[in-house]
Amino acid sequence: MVFSDPADSARIHDDVRRADHSAADSHDQIQVRGARENNLTGVSLDIPKRRLTVFTGVSGSGKSSLVFDTIAAESRRLINETYTAFIQGFMPSQSRPDVDSLRNLSPAIIVDQERMGVNARSTVGTVTDTYTMLRIMFSRISTPYVGPATAFSFNRAEGMCPECEGLGKVSDIDVNELVNAELSLNEGAITVPGFAVGTWYWQIMAASGFFDPDVKLKDYTPEQWEDFLHKPTTKVKVGSNNFTYEGLIVKVRRQYLAKDRESMQPGMRAFADRAVKLTACSACGGSRLNEAARSATVEGRTIVECSSMQISDLAEFVGGIRNPAVGPMLDSLRETLDSLVEIGLGYLSLDRESSTLSGGESQRVRMVRHLSSPLTDITYVFDEPTVGLHPHDIQRMNGLLLQLRDKGNTVLVVEHKPETIEIADHVVDLGPGAGTGGGRICYAGDLGGLRKSDTLTGRYLDHRVTLRDAVRRPTGQLTIKDASLHNLRDVNVDIPLGVLTVVTGVAGSGKSSLIHGYIAEEDGVVVADQSAIRGSRRSNPATYTGLLDPIRTAFAKANGVKPGLFSANSEGACPNCKGVGLIYTDLAMMAGVASVCEECEGKRFKPEVLTYRLHGKHIGEVLDMTVAEAGDFFKTGQPRAILERLVAVGLGYIGLGQPLTTLSGGERQRLKLAINMAKNGTVYVLDEPTTGLHLADVDHLLTLLDRLVDDGNSVIVIEHHQAVMAHADWIIDLGPGAGHDGGQVVFTGTPAELVADGTTLTGRHLRDYVGRP
Repeated sequence: MVFSDPADSARIHDDVRRADHSAADSHDQIQVRGARENNLTGVSLDIPKRRLTVFTGVSGSGKSSLVFDTIAAESRRLINETYTAFIQGFMPSQSRPDVDSLRNLSPAIIVDQERMGVNARSTVGTVTDTYTMLRIMFSRISTPYVGPATAFSFNRAEGMCPECEGLGKVSDIDVNELVNAELSLNEGAITVPGFAVGTWYWQIMAASGFFDPDVKLKDYTPEQWEDFLHKPTTKVKVGSNNFTYEGLIVKVRRQYLAKDRESMQPGMRAFADRAVKLTACSACGGSRLNEAARSATVEGRTIVECSSMQISDLAEFVGGIRNPAVGPMLDSLRETLDSLVEIGLGYLSLDRESSTLSGGESQRVRMVRHLSSPLTDITYVFDEPTVGLHPHDIQRMNGLLLQLRDKGNTVLVVEHKPETIEIADHVVDLGPGAGTGGGRICYAGDLGGLRKSDTLTGRYLDHRVTLRDAVRRPTGQLTIKDASLHNLRDVNVDIPLGVLTVVTGVAGSGKSSLIHGYIAEEDGVVVADQSAIRGSRRSNPATYTGLLDPIRTAFAKANGVKPGLFSANSEGACPNCKGVGLIYTDLAMMAGVASVCEECEGKRFKPEVLTYRLHGKHIGEVLDMTVAEAGDFFKTGQPRAILERLVAVGLGYIGLGQPLTTLSGGERQRLKLAINMAKNGTVYVLDEPTTGLHLADVDHLLTLLDRLVDDGNSVIVIEHHQAVMAHADWIIDLGPGAGHDGGQVVFTGTPAELVADGTTLTGRHLRDYVGRP
């Protein structure tokens, strides 16, 4: 079905509603009627159950609003309502999505790209339960016998290292962040906040008599240095008064670092982050376990060695163990380890902290938990599961999605990659545009019908980017010598300047280690990645890009008042909600509740501020505009230049006042890129910029990359998308595999050379992509 006209869409929706009664007994379809969440325009459709449905459309077209914010959200809300009021009091409150009706829902499990928490005790082994199974195995068949499974747990007193309490790391203070040893006390040698020359703490130290305040710290005797840093609490007499003296490190630990980090002032928190370094625990060597747990072996290997092995190697080791005492449990452990390898995570180890995983890796780790689940008739919801995957790995991911479907589950996938769209039983295409230009069903049906439809996705499904007729000539090079970070094997490679360079290879091959470890820290290098943007719930694209400043100035000039009036974080803020637009109520043990401020009705400003106009609009109406709409409103000056850069990176659909916390990883990356686009003669590093981009938007991205290079910049892109590879001037391919099977440069040259002569995985897939034999 192609809904090209809103009237046609409405008519079809009416027909669907009239057929509701006859279809009421059918449980083979999820029936959505009148979905209006976010930009959805009263969408109605039927989604086949126990099938694989892929949702496509440009960024901001409404895919996530339909799949995550409507279907999955309502399923979870209804499940939560089955619990008692007492239990619900401990669960987050969820409002009902804006939808007329949803029928035939099954329990939904969301497998998204949210990075796992920052709990230092959480590892790949603990979140997949593989370490639990490993502990059981060691508790039963290891020699010598140590005890039950808890004796091998670093999160239990029976197994944890007593020195680091199972963290594997200890806090150590970096003295270089506390003092400048080239100076004396009188010259301001202490750089700790609150210890400046003349302050109270400084006076006690300078007058203590343990050292001369005019002598440079580097010239202290060993005894003076010890007194200066580590002397325990001691009474000293300064003039006629008695005071308490303690060494600088002793005082810093007690006065600052023993406090809760979140309760510190921003300046103190920044100092603590700089001064405290985590180092491997010397007692356990970073293994987290006590000596008894570290001494037991199975087949000659300790549990520490098993946890630090590459998962693909561990799977092979466990596969060779034959012992009836742990037979069934070994089968489960082998199955889970094999699934991790199959899903493309064989290069990880079980002791890898889960907080260090990328969004794509986190999603795939979560997926493994469900592959062996005996539950069926579940709705699994995936958000771009191919993120971070090489074309070689996408084939394996597709197999796992089909495996989930074939167990009798409904699989809903938001995806842009044609390789995954092509395995769908059913395709739902939203659009036709983004934001207010989207939110409608453009097509729903099988793959063949999508190809024939006159939709953007249908037209681009078989679109291929061709190799360049002529590549650009480098203007210089960045040389990396003997790179050995993580799995890199003494890599030596030259990265050309003044061109578009793509660094590729399978997941875990060493791409990020090479670029982020050796290039990103260089002066003059701009890194635009997908990491979270620091900022509060008050931060939005207008504040982050600096766009709000000229807008405030324009409003102030037009109305003859102060610019501060047009800031919701300053003079113009609504006094009731302090400019947030919402009132947050803490309900103690229950989840906090946010409600729209009744005073300003969510507009964030004082009523009098909204009386001032610029070209007929007040500041609240301007901040409600999308970037594209604002581009039509501000036709000149600094706002126009910033807005043009945001449109150029494909963010025309986001709102100026939209909280940064609502942006996806790909959107955050493009926002960072837009801010830095005005710089020329710069090296840009982009990490998978195609994330979240529709096939048609990838073409726009390539135009943008060309523009950056043609303006005199060097662009280095870490990427798997064949369209970006084909468009590159130069390719650096790492591999041949992942983990210890990777870490080598297996090809450097032009894309044409890779297609003609390359024997690597990348070479074979790029050759297929461009249609060369």
